Amino acid sequence: MMSGHAWGVIAILFSAVVWGTTGTAARFAPDVSAAAIGAAAMGIGGIAQALVAARGIVRARWMLWDQRGLLIAGALAVAIYPLAFYGAMRLAGVTIGTVITLGSAPLLSALIEYLLDRVRLSRRWAIGALIGLIGMALICSAESLSQHEAIGGDSVPLGVLLGTIGGLTYALYSWSARKMMLGGMRSSVAMGATFGLGGVFLLPVLLVTGAPFLASWTNAAVGIYMAVVPMFLGYLCFGFGLARVAASTATIITLLEPVVAALLAMIVLGERLPALGWIGVAMVVICLVILTVPVPLRLAARTAPREVA
Repeated sequence: MMSGHAWGVIAILFSAVVWGTTGTAARFAPDVSAAAIGAAAMGIGGIAQALVAARGIVRARWMLWDQRGLLIAGALAVAIYPLAFYGAMRLAGVTIGTVITLGSAPLLSALIEYLLDRVRLSRRWAIGALIGLIGMALICSAESLSQHEAIGGDSVPLGVLLGTIGGLTYALYSWSARKMMLGGMRSSVAMGATFGLGGVFLLPVLLVTGAPFLASWTNAAVGIYMAVVPMFLGYLCFGFGLARVAASTATIITLLEPVVAALLAMIVLGERLPALGWIGVAMVVICLVILTVPVPLRLAARTAPREVA
């Protein structure tokens, strides 16, 4: 019989894999806008998360009211994130959109903590940030110089910008949810309330842009898949895994997501990235490893306790 830790690892692996399928899945509904895809995935999935955590949310309603500023900020970030993320993949391609969003998120997360919590940035963070920024610049340059008209080279810079906005909002809702948890709120309540309210904010977007989902069974299937599998089941499994696996280990496992996204983009969609772009992808992954791999104890002892890795 497998241990709880093993089941936790499997759950997080499942989350990373299904998250990596979102960009490719969205391409099977080309008539559906990126805004509609994002609103369906995060809107319906977020509300489903809130329903699962409904009892805890009701019990913690006064605590949520006391922390309403963090809740609203996180919910707004949840609402903006999928619009930017899926827009980045639509404009710049699945590989670039995913790598830019996930690669920028930990860098921007540290900056948010520096600006809002006065957490000092470490030398390790600076090295990782430099490698990541160079990698993202190489990705953008390589794709802009390529002749992949199917992706639309002229739209790559805008796609990179949207990916960066996606990374910022990802970092912001993660920060706000963590602050709520540090204030004594259960993780399921903080995440359920944040994603649920964000889902409510996205419902008007879905109502305005979601008509193409009803135009064909394929479009409808894509919308249902995005909401149920990557968003709902993916985050449920990730929460299950976090209860059994160290957060640092979970973060490393989720680095599989951009790898899955890139492989599916090549195999299923026929995307191709020049060699210079793959060097950039590798540098972004190295950046993520630098920022997330735990520091050895003998090195950590030399680091100030309030530094961000």
